[in-house]
Amino acid sequence: MRVIVPRLLATSLFLAFGAHAASTTPPATPKRVVSETLAGQAVNDPYRWLENPTAPEVTTWIEAQNAYTEATIGAMPLGKALSARIRELAITSTTRSSPTLAGGTLFYFENTPPQPQPVLVAQSWPDGPKRTLVDLNQGDGSTAITAYWPSPSGRYLAYGTAEGGSELTTIHILDTTTGKALADELPYAGGGTTPQALAWDADEKGVTYARFDAPTKDKPLREFDAYLAHHVIGQPAAKDTTVFGKGYSHVAEYILLEGNGGRSTALLANEGDGAPAEVFVRDGGGSFRKVLGREADARSASWVGDRLYVVTFAGAPRGKVVGIGADGKAVDVLPEGKGAIQHVTALGGGFLVVRSAGPDWWADQYDAKAAFVRRVPLPATGIAIGGVAAEKGQDKALITYAGWTQPTHWAEYDGATGAIKTIFEVKPAADYSKLRVTRVEGTSKDGSKIPVTVIAMDGTTPNGKRPTILYSYGGFGIPVTPGFVGANLAWLERGGVLAYANIRGGNEFGEAWHEQGQKLRKQNVFDDFYAASQALIDTKWTDTGHLGILGGSNGGLLMGAALTQHPQQFRAVVGSVGIYDVPRHETAFANGPYNVSEYGTVIDPEQAKATLAYSPLHNVKKGTKYPAVLLTTGANDPRVAPWQSRKFAAALQDATTSGQPVLLLTRMNAGHGIGAPFSQRVGNQALSMTFFATELGLGE
Repeated sequence: MRVIVPRLLATSLFLAFGAHAASTTPPATPKRVVSETLAGQAVNDPYRWLENPTAPEVTTWIEAQNAYTEATIGAMPLGKALSARIRELAITSTTRSSPTLAGGTLFYFENTPPQPQPVLVAQSWPDGPKRTLVDLNQGDGSTAITAYWPSPSGRYLAYGTAEGGSELTTIHILDTTTGKALADELPYAGGGTTPQALAWDADEKGVTYARFDAPTKDKPLREFDAYLAHHVIGQPAAKDTTVFGKGYSHVAEYILLEGNGGRSTALLANEGDGAPAEVFVRDGGGSFRKVLGREADARSASWVGDRLYVVTFAGAPRGKVVGIGADGKAVDVLPEGKGAIQHVTALGGGFLVVRSAGPDWWADQYDAKAAFVRRVPLPATGIAIGGVAAEKGQDKALITYAGWTQPTHWAEYDGATGAIKTIFEVKPAADYSKLRVTRVEGTSKDGSKIPVTVIAMDGTTPNGKRPTILYSYGGFGIPVTPGFVGANLAWLERGGVLAYANIRGGNEFGEAWHEQGQKLRKQNVFDDFYAASQALIDTKWTDTGHLGILGGSNGGLLMGAALTQHPQQFRAVVGSVGIYDVPRHETAFANGPYNVSEYGTVIDPEQAKATLAYSPLHNVKKGTKYPAVLLTTGANDPRVAPWQSRKFAAALQDATTSGQPVLLLTRMNAGHGIGAPFSQRVGNQALSMTFFATELGLGE
């Protein structure tokens, strides 16, 4: 389930706001209790029947819930105005993302809103003409590019596609010199819980890639047991040979890294999401040999010259760098320092290290002997650094960054001189210069300090009742980073406030910050979020009657726990593609076993007891005055089962006595939110904002 869910954007939705006759009550949901025992506790599940998506009674129930939600949202007065303004703000100048350099060619995604999907572009670095290589916008926009991998010389490009939010990837290959696609097509190449991975051979005649077994008549597709296969260009995929991973792990995840022009390949192999990797290296077409075990707590790696630089956290909570040479031995390169290491990239004879400390991000340059050279002259606060693209032996790198008030910038950094210049920036659709960013701090139950970033328009001051939306995530080592406010300006310019909390479970302060929000310590995440919300009240930004909270995926679990543990603290909640029945998530859906590394397993009695103590579905109490709730999901979600949202919505609708709506919206041609087209992204943002505006009194 490891995925970053964009703020105010968590699944693929589009609503045309208009006048609807809203029912005052949700559709009825029958109870059919299934009883079982977990960790010595009797557990009753009255909504187990909602887990079957093909049952006619379930599809009828989904349709009724959708109609109720659309009618309720459609009757909210600010819907049309907010929808129009959000779309206007979302239509920026052309955007770019995910740059990669190979053979003197720069590859990247480019999107011109309201174009449904980005296109893949190539141009000679640094200032050659650009060429569009892949454009999937001819259809309805539901086909997305999942990832891409240029060959070492840049002559060939492999790229993956997936349909309807499913993320199940098929890899295609094209010749970049002619723009023509080769006949090669590699299906079942990862997706969802198992990320795509690919590395080119040095001679560019083949690739190694991650895949699942193809389904057969007697064996349907199961997105488990991924392995690495080798494909020879021009041969059918049926002839691909296994090179690693058969029997490695039921929940294997792989990262492949080319080095030395494809002559060496590094493999980071994980057992599940958020877990440390085992590190393997191979030379040429040989076998992978393990160079670091999980005890090293390796999280990322990059080739620097002829050595593999690995970021490890064993004995170094903020991370250190070790180098793996030709002999396979690990040698310390860079000790732990200030700030948590996010990633390392080669630059000239040395390297760049991107670091963070809570919401602050920066990049440091080191020479070939790991001596500090300088800090890269980027804005000192309010930004997050994204990709860094560089080629072996080159002194110049392309650094991407964005911040709360700054849309995407691409900067060319010269490591020899320290000079930096902007070579691309997105032109926003409005003026963001009047935004003001401040910080407050919450104190969690165990005394941990929780940074909270607060964003408002100049002149919007704390008055104790500002309509405020608080966002966080809290899991899988994924940080909450400064991201461009973008279309959320529609909320701020009407007097609303946005807030973002750096709670545990992420890696903003290093791996220890992540680990303190895992397994038996998951409750720390919920305590941190409550502390962040209380900090907004204590500093007079808002009160419980004007405070809304937002999260998706693992952040949806956060929303469920927050509203069941502290129903009086919040006025409105939006949870997208979330996990709410945590024990069943593990046992009954493909993604669950991948998350044992993060959540622990309920097979362990101690963990089962802790899980039941916070599992949102199991803590819904009849007769409670719950806040207004909007849950969203996608029928094709490969990461979190849509029935998670169905069961939680039914339980809340049955239990609440507040009179506030509990809404569920399911999109039938959507997934977890990955690869959603422009119209769905904008529509979902309008949906959430309209709901919050009505419930929190925006503009009143």
